[in-house]
Amino acid sequence: MKLFVFLLFSALSFAQEIPNTEVYLFDIKNDNGKIQIENGINISKNSGYDNQPSFFSDDLILFAGNRQGQTDIETYSIKSTSLGWFNKSTPTPGGEYSPQRIPNSDNIAAVRLDTSGLQKLYKYDSKSKNSDVLLPDLKVGYFAFYDENQLISAVLNGNSMDLVYSNTQTKKDSLLVSNVGRSIHKVPDSKSVSYTVVNEDGNMDLYLLDFNDNLNSYFICELPIGIQDYTWLNENQILLGSRDKLYIYDTLGITEWTEIASLEDYGLNNITRLAVNPSETKLALVAESLEKSPEEIVQQQLEAYNSRDIDAFIATYSDTIKIYDFPEKLSSEGKEAMRENYKSFFEQTEDLNCEIKNRIVIGNKVIDEEYVTVNGNSFSAVAIYEIENGKIAKVTFVR
Repeated sequence: MKLFVFLLFSALSFAQEIPNTEVYLFDIKNDNGKIQIENGINISKNSGYDNQPSFFSDDLILFAGNRQGQTDIETYSIKSTSLGWFNKSTPTPGGEYSPQRIPNSDNIAAVRLDTSGLQKLYKYDSKSKNSDVLLPDLKVGYFAFYDENQLISAVLNGNSMDLVYSNTQTKKDSLLVSNVGRSIHKVPDSKSVSYTVVNEDGNMDLYLLDFNDNLNSYFICELPIGIQDYTWLNENQILLGSRDKLYIYDTLGITEWTEIASLEDYGLNNITRLAVNPSETKLALVAESLEKSPEEIVQQQLEAYNSRDIDAFIATYSDTIKIYDFPEKLSSEGKEAMRENYKSFFEQTEDLNCEIKNRIVIGNKVIDEEYVTVNGNSFSAVAIYEIENGKIAKVTFVR
């Protein structure tokens, strides 16, 4: 149980625990009460930590995105399919997490981990981009707004977190519950905010905090073993992910978690953070991709090349691989022709070695400056790899 609580400790610790996550967007189809999840796409398209999505509106998604090695507020427009940074000029020193729209305004709140080690909740002006500390006395890990003035936060307290009610008008903070989880949500079309508490078995119990009843709490259900994150599809139905599957819980129906979708065909695993748009037609979620990045694929073939492992080397290439000499002179086509050429080359070159002097990654392209040793002779070259569907589909050599 201590380990479980420690993993909740802060946004930073989570980022370090799972550094390579992506944000995906799916359509939600509701056919007479039957929920379907389809048309998934990767919207973050970025190596490193991309996480914690929320909907600013039906069209605009906010999330914590990797920007030059640190975490900043990133945006994605569904209509234009375009990515952007909230602060367009330079990254904010430290890092920003859990960006959310402040209700009834165009401003944003986010947890900022400053370079000094302070972790505070900030308010960001949408026009000037200026920021101010929203809750100066609290070390906030996670939060959710009830309205523009009232919010609930999971506040860091040693190796656990406390649930705190705050009113930004009265400047009042009140401790509500101890030993809570990270997933806090305003329940759609209701007077409630939901939160989780670590139970005796180390799992999460889900509660409603009723703003219409003096902030009294009411038990809803227990989350599946090991699950921390959930979201509300509507005021009665809850969604969560476990590994590569999505489950739903209907508070007015059968009181058990029911599988509604498998995302195995999308190559996703370890589903965590989820968010649903106001119209209940889009689902954003965080997952790890089982597919390797273009850089990982090229690195894999490099290691197989230096090991002279023909099977591992050829496995990184597509069946229709095309090899060019710069600019567009085709020298080889097809995996079998490539195998035939490289098999004898590997067998006859015991000192074969390729050292990468410089590497540039641009989308699905990896450009390597190479220093190659073959039978006692060394030379420099540039290789431009193009990746399609998880395989190297084209290589252009500049010698």
